[in-house]
Amino acid sequence: MAEALQIARERNLDLIQMTDKLEIPVCKIMDYGKYQYSERKQERKSVLKQKGGELKIIKLGFNISLHDLEIRVNQTAKFLKEGNRVRIEMQLRGREKALGDFAKEKINKFTDLLENVMQYKVERELKREPRGLSMIIIRQ
Repeated sequence: MAEALQIARERNLDLIQMTDKLEIPVCKIMDYGKYQYSERKQERKSVLKQKGGELKIIKLGFNISLHDLEIRVNQTAKFLKEGNRVRIEMQLRGREKALGDFAKEKINKFTDLLENVMQYKVERELKREPRGLSMIIIRQ
């Protein structure tokens, strides 16, 4: 260890200990500033790769047309391919709350269309909430 430290001083570099868990420590002779820079760069790359896993929200209207439903299906499939979880919401207002069966049919139609595009797994079943219906799905 002392010999390595002496060599590092002669070259105007730093002695960096890479592992401390081994009986014999593993060290490198290099510039500490460059080492820190490369560590930060690797950390940033790993953060960018962890992008997926967010919760995306797809809102469906009570009177949504078939074409708009297909567009939302494609958007949902894109989110699922990225590795995100998707929450499907249908907000019910006023008298729409009394027609919960019709709203469930719309969401079931949405999930049937999505089934044709890609496989998914239901993380949280269709649930009645104070303002409407919602469910969470993930990629299978």
